Amino acid sequence: MGGAKSGTGRPVMRIAMLGHKRIPSREGGIEIVVEELAWRMAELGYDVTCYNRRGHHVAGSSFDTGITRGRYRGIRLKTVATLDVRGAAAFTSSVLAALCAAFGPYDIVHFHAEGPCAMMWLPRLTGKRCIATIHGLDWSRSKWNSGFGAMYIKLGERCAVRFADEIIVLSDNVRQYFLREYGRRTEMIPNGVSRPEKLPANEITALYGLLGNDYILFLGRIVPEKGVRLLLEAFGGVKTSKKLVIAGGASDTEEFVRELKQLAETDSRVIFTGFVQGSLLAELYSNAYLYTLPSELEGMPLSLLEAMSYGNCCLVSDISECTEVVEDHAAVCRKGSRESIRERLQYLCDHPEAVEAGRKGTADFICQKYSWDKTVDQTLALYEGTK
Repeated sequence: MGGAKSGTGRPVMRIAMLGHKRIPSREGGIEIVVEELAWRMAELGYDVTCYNRRGHHVAGSSFDTGITRGRYRGIRLKTVATLDVRGAAAFTSSVLAALCAAFGPYDIVHFHAEGPCAMMWLPRLTGKRCIATIHGLDWSRSKWNSGFGAMYIKLGERCAVRFADEIIVLSDNVRQYFLREYGRRTEMIPNGVSRPEKLPANEITALYGLLGNDYILFLGRIVPEKGVRLLLEAFGGVKTSKKLVIAGGASDTEEFVRELKQLAETDSRVIFTGFVQGSLLAELYSNAYLYTLPSELEGMPLSLLEAMSYGNCCLVSDISECTEVVEDHAAVCRKGSRESIRERLQYLCDHPEAVEAGRKGTADFICQKYSWDKTVDQTLALYEGTK
C-alpha cells in the first residue's frame, strides 16, 4: 500500500481520519480517540491526516488551540469548511472531508461515528479501504432522537454496514446489535488509557475552594443521557458536607445546562466548572473523594477509564458499557433510578473505608486491561487486513 517509501524501502501506508470535531481537543471521546490513535500511528511511521472541522471549540473560542493546519505530533492536519449551524456542522464537515479523502492519496479512510459514515460510499467508489469505528449508537441519544439528524445517523449506520471493509465497536452490546439487526460481524477493539501523574490540589483550591477528598466528581459532556439530572436530584437528598462537582461543557445542550443550574441553585454544595482540560482536569481527577457516572447510554466512557487510571473509587450505572469496563472494581447503581443513586452515594459518604477499599488496585487493573498501544496494534491489523 502507499506510494512513498519508508526508511526500510517499504511503502508507507497513508491514512485519513474523519468524523471528529478537531484535534488537538478534548471536546468529546471521539476527539481523544482520534488523537491517541493518530499520533501513535504517525510515530510508528505511518502517514496520517486528520480532517478537522472549521469553527470554534464547543466550550467557546477561549479553548481554541490555534492549530488548524500543518503538523501536530506528526499528524497532518487539514481543515474543511463547516456550516456552523446546530445539526448542520457535522453533516457539512463530514461530506467535505469524505470528498477530500475520496480523491486524496490515501490507502485507508477511517470514519469515526455513525453519521459521517453516510458518505463512506465516496472513498469506496475511488478504491479506498474503509474502516468505521462506531463509538456508540448515536441515533439513540436524546438530541438526535428525531428529525433530520436521526435519519442521517441511521443512514450512516446502514452505509457502514454496506460499505465498510471493517467495522470496529467498543462494547459487546453494540457488537450484538449489529449482528442481530444486520447480520454483520464486527471487531471489538476497546479504547485505551495511559497511567497519569497525580497532581496536588492547587488550581481547584484557588478556583473552587476544593481541598481534596472533599468532593464527588462527575466529568463528561453535559447531556441528558449521562444521568446528570438524576444525579443532582439524588445528591439533594444525601446528607453530607461533601460537594458535588459537575465538570464538562455543553454539546448543543445549552438549554439543558441552564435547567440543571436552576435545579441546583439552592444547594451551595454543587459546583459547575464548565469545560476543563490540562492541569485543572488532572487536579479534579487526582483529588476526588469519589467519581460517578450514572449514565443511561454510553459507547465506551473514556472519562471512566481516566477516573480509574487516577485510582479513584467509582460509582457507575449498571449498563453493560460501564460494567464491562469496571468488572468488580466499582460500586454500581441502577440505571435511571434516583433512589438507587442516592442510596449508593449516601453509603459511600458514610463509609470512607469502603471508598478507600474501592481505590485499591483500581489504577493497576484499568491500565493493565486497556492500552492505547494494544488498540493501535489491533487497528493497524484491520487496516492491513491481517486481523
